[in-house]
Amino acid sequence: MNSDDYGRLIYLVILAVAIGGSMLLSYRGALGRLAQQLSIWGLIFVGVAAGYGLWSDISAGRPRIAVLDDSGSLQVPQAADGHYYLTLTINGQPIDFMIDTGASEVVLSQADATRIGIDVATLNYFGEASTANGPVRTARVTLQDVALAGADQGAMRAWVNEGELDISLLGMSYLRRFSSMQFSDGILRLTR
Repeated sequence: MNSDDYGRLIYLVILAVAIGGSMLLSYRGALGRLAQQLSIWGLIFVGVAAGYGLWSDISAGRPRIAVLDDSGSLQVPQAADGHYYLTLTINGQPIDFMIDTGASEVVLSQADATRIGIDVATLNYFGEASTANGPVRTARVTLQDVALAGADQGAMRAWVNEGELDISLLGMSYLRRFSSMQFSDGILRLTR
């Protein structure tokens, strides 16, 4: 702890003593009621602190469950961060994708490519993609065993990104497999 931390601690102790002393004086004849009030405020404080501490976990939860409705449309819920996510199974491994209508192709991160059995060290990174962070080198691959919600998707061309990529991207080359895309009330509806 540095001197600023000690100063804050002393301030908080003095504030707690002042508030506690004031409460004891105002409730001196009804200590049971004081204990009840302190318990209620303590629970409120713990609840608010827990909610604040867990908020990033709660709000970052990305719903990836795409629902196939009666008409055969795939409904993808919007995540708390405003994006849409799908999980494809590739070579038996579930791979999370962010749907990116600004991406021309399907782009795999190095980590996801490795998870599905691609040796990223032996790839030829001859391609180049323009990103918001500048150009990045890419390597073309063909994915054979691709499934969405248990349905075979056939072969799929993809690119492995040589640079940093937090999550793989599901671009327009895949989305064109659907006859229409509709965004409405936080749901992306993909129709074959």
